[in-house]
Amino acid sequence: MSDYMLNKDYFLGVIDDLIVLAEEKKDYFSELDSAIGDGDHGMNMSIGFREVSKNLDGWKDEDINTLFKNVGTALLDKVGGASGPLYGGFFSKFGVPAKGKEEVNFDEFIEMMEAGVAIIEKRGKAVVGDKTMVDTLRPAVDALNTAYHQDGLAPKEAMKKALEVGEAGSDSTIPIIAKKGRAMRLGERAIGHRDPGSASSAAILAILYKRMP
Repeated sequence: MSDYMLNKDYFLGVIDDLIVLAEEKKDYFSELDSAIGDGDHGMNMSIGFREVSKNLDGWKDEDINTLFKNVGTALLDKVGGASGPLYGGFFSKFGVPAKGKEEVNFDEFIEMMEAGVAIIEKRGKAVVGDKTMVDTLRPAVDALNTAYHQDGLAPKEAMKKALEVGEAGSDSTIPIIAKKGRAMRLGERAIGHRDPGSASSAAILAILYKRMP
């Protein structure tokens, strides 16, 4: 498994898919957000990734770290609400373990995932059970680490496990009250609604999985 590599073409493909996702799921993410938030999560994602799309051709010669730093900066600059700082931070930190590299091994990819999730936890001051995107991302990254390093699964199988756990984490936000963000004001009225950030995070995990060789 040590010869398994993810090259820059993989990551560029992921970004292309994220651009498509942001448009295709715009109404769905905003519909989720309308129930417990400002109703703008989908539009914010769309605005951010339109900016990425506009600039992506000029970034393609950069190393993986700079590529994702540019993605993160575009989201930070263009996206309002909570998702701008959180996803902007995620992508900015995601590339750091790949600094100066055109490809990464799977250990480095896991480090990238961990770096991205850690900044979301820090900025959002959220933990699992708060009804946020952390409910998707933290269990997924922990499962990825365990599946690859302890259970010995092949890289794509380990990522599949991470996706399944992340999707279950998003499902887990439906029956709970929110402890962070605007949904916190609703108290028990937030029960029965999926957190929109957890849904978009699960969709991002799905892209990372499906693109893997």
